[in-house]
Amino acid sequence: MSIKKAISIILFLLVIASVRAQLINGNFEKYPVFDSCEQVSDAALKECFNQTLISKIKADFVIPQDIIDSSYSGDMVVLFEVTREGEFKIINVTAVSEALREALMRVFEKLPKIKPATYNGRPTYMQFSMPIPVPEGFQSESSNEEDNVSYGATPVEDLESEYDAIKTFPFKNREYDSQLYVPFSHQTYSRFDQEMNAVGTNAHTSSKPFLYTEVNNYYDFKQKRETLYKDKSSWFGRKLWNEHMVTLQGDDYWFTLDPAADLQLGFETADNEDQSFTYNNTRAVIFQGGLGSKLNFYTVFYESQGSFAGYYNRLARSIAPDGGNPAIVPGRGIAAEAADGNFDYPVAEAYLSYSPSKYFNFQFGHGKNFIGDGYRSLLLSDNASPYPFFKMSTKFWKFKYTNTWMSLRDVRSDVTENGSFRTKFMANHYLSFNATKRLNLGFFENVIWTNDNDRGFDLNYLNPIIFYRAIEFSTGSRGGNALIGLSAKYKFSDRFNAYAQVIIDEFSTGAVFSSNKSFQNKQGVQLGVKYYDAFNIENLQLQLEYNQVRPYVYSNNEIVLNYGHNNQSMAHLWGANFREFIAIARYQNDRWYGTAKAIYGKRGFELGAIDDVYYGGSIYGNDENIPSEFGIEIGQGNTANTLIGNIELGYIVNPSTNFKLYTNVLYRNHTIDQFDPVNFEESTVWVNFGIRTDIFNWYYDY
Repeated sequence: MSIKKAISIILFLLVIASVRAQLINGNFEKYPVFDSCEQVSDAALKECFNQTLISKIKADFVIPQDIIDSSYSGDMVVLFEVTREGEFKIINVTAVSEALREALMRVFEKLPKIKPATYNGRPTYMQFSMPIPVPEGFQSESSNEEDNVSYGATPVEDLESEYDAIKTFPFKNREYDSQLYVPFSHQTYSRFDQEMNAVGTNAHTSSKPFLYTEVNNYYDFKQKRETLYKDKSSWFGRKLWNEHMVTLQGDDYWFTLDPAADLQLGFETADNEDQSFTYNNTRAVIFQGGLGSKLNFYTVFYESQGSFAGYYNRLARSIAPDGGNPAIVPGRGIAAEAADGNFDYPVAEAYLSYSPSKYFNFQFGHGKNFIGDGYRSLLLSDNASPYPFFKMSTKFWKFKYTNTWMSLRDVRSDVTENGSFRTKFMANHYLSFNATKRLNLGFFENVIWTNDNDRGFDLNYLNPIIFYRAIEFSTGSRGGNALIGLSAKYKFSDRFNAYAQVIIDEFSTGAVFSSNKSFQNKQGVQLGVKYYDAFNIENLQLQLEYNQVRPYVYSNNEIVLNYGHNNQSMAHLWGANFREFIAIARYQNDRWYGTAKAIYGKRGFELGAIDDVYYGGSIYGNDENIPSEFGIEIGQGNTANTLIGNIELGYIVNPSTNFKLYTNVLYRNHTIDQFDPVNFEESTVWVNFGIRTDIFNWYYDY
């Protein structure tokens, strides 16, 4: 890594510190304070103000005799203001008689001068509207009787000075009750995974990312996160350790703005690598908010440069797009060539989320989705780069039904048209059914098609309840590529559950159950278990997982109808033709956390170009080039074995933004039968130190 890059990273750290110290705080407004309320907390000021005011009005207000004689019963409404000097000033009284108006005005003339409201620590006026029931709760001119009655003053806007009267309120993390996603990070999701999987819950845990409103049914985000807050009174301390950087909130809107970062400095030891230092320099801005209770939005923009471990850099360059750019950083996006041969890769993600009722949620955005209860997914993973999508979720009774439509890109040179990347579309249905308090079943179907012959976006696939396999058949077998899948989860107890997935690319019972190992047996299987509070150690989570995908799954004879986007698999990151064992341990204590992961897998890579002989590891091959119709086995081709061990220890600096400090050590041992210029035999230790806003998953398990 060059001195210039190191200096830029250090300068960025200083900029973050400066921004945290200089950005203007959110708008905080404090209620007026009666003398008797001076010792109560800020949170209780509103209640104390109302109760004290009510008490004084009830003590001094006398109902005129003519109101008593007429047996009148109703409300009068007073609009008043507490001025910047702390004096009560009536603006208007709506009442049935002038006598009532005068009686109330006499009461307000007797009210004492109090401490005014404050806005960002400065005195300001505050206007209120207050209904007053008559004759309940007041003494008449001939009686001193008093009854209990509940009413209070509510801040209002003065229409004559509407701009000045617009009110903002202390920010209360309304994102926790919003229709926003909980950013999908395995480490973050492990914090509430046990609560979501308790026996008897009606949660649907496969379709990710989750909405905050979904998780809040089982896990109190506000309470859990605020228990991690540090007792900080200064603005800088609160922003660094507890809160969003900039906040704004009103009656029916809220916004937050945060700087974000993913800064890594590391080194690797590998026999075949000249490079020793690695780094990633990501600066980002996150803007999110809500308008009303049904509409929310989220956007984040990343500007990044980096150079990674040798095996990861070679992979990134091997999936480079057509057009001259040197690489695609896996999971992120297309990279340009930066100084010293490093990668420069900007990424942007955003979405709108709208819930018209408790049954429906609609999202439109540019991002990722995931289906499954495991670390991997064989149905739909967050392995690939972000993509445009529209998602509709319907939840009722014991069902959750998710429809997702996506626009993907094939960026290979052999499919590029007129200098533009090839567009293809993907649609899937996923039906989750909680059959019992313990058993969940999932049903998945997916179809991929292109815009060949001016077909465009096929309206047949807009139907959210249609059977895709039937549509694929009716529009022609070369008109689309359909896959189906099944998932299941069984909760043995609140501390132990098992999960599974099956993906079927080409269903042939003869091929599946035959002993001749036909190439038509295109299926994959996942089996896994989770153990919470393992061995009675609180917050220790253990996970074991097995994944197996036979050769040729996810590929297609039509060159662009594969299960990929930006030269990356939309399912398992290894593509096909592999089996894999994963063991994961996660532990958390207050803000500290630790993760240990071990992966061992057997894979079959291609021997040369897939256009010559296709062994089924890459998802971009053509079945017409297979070596044989029978005798197809996992690991065929250039057989490789990969062992990966990974340990990460970290500290969550700010729980509101998932900003953390961490160190990560990865060991990778890769052996292969024949030399491969990308996946050659090597043993690597990669050590990283960094700070990161943890809002997406990095996968280094290649």
